[in-house]
Amino acid sequence: MVKYFGPIGYGISVEKAPGVWIDEVIERNSYGDVLRNALGNSAGDKTNMDVTISNSVSIVADEFAVNNAASMRYLTWRGVRWVVANITIEPPRLVLRLGELYDGPTP
Repeated sequence: MVKYFGPIGYGISVEKAPGVWIDEVIERNSYGDVLRNALGNSAGDKTNMDVTISNSVSIVADEFAVNNAASMRYLTWRGVRWVVANITIEPPRLVLRLGELYDGPTP
């Protein structure tokens, strides 16, 4: 089984001014195992195909990861940020299913 170590991006809401909230992205490193490693392309109704992966990564769930699971935005795999599309809670681990390339804010 392939091992995983790398940053996971969390979008944490912070108040920048009274009544103005934005997502500030922070990264935290996690350890785990790659359960599934698959790559694909989806054309849909676009001219250029989107690159997607169907990887599942099982990470060791520390307290921060459990408390902020809903705030996970991306996982970095092989130097590329991928959207966390689905999270399954399997104590003491979280299984993250990845989707398309992440193009949102970064730290």
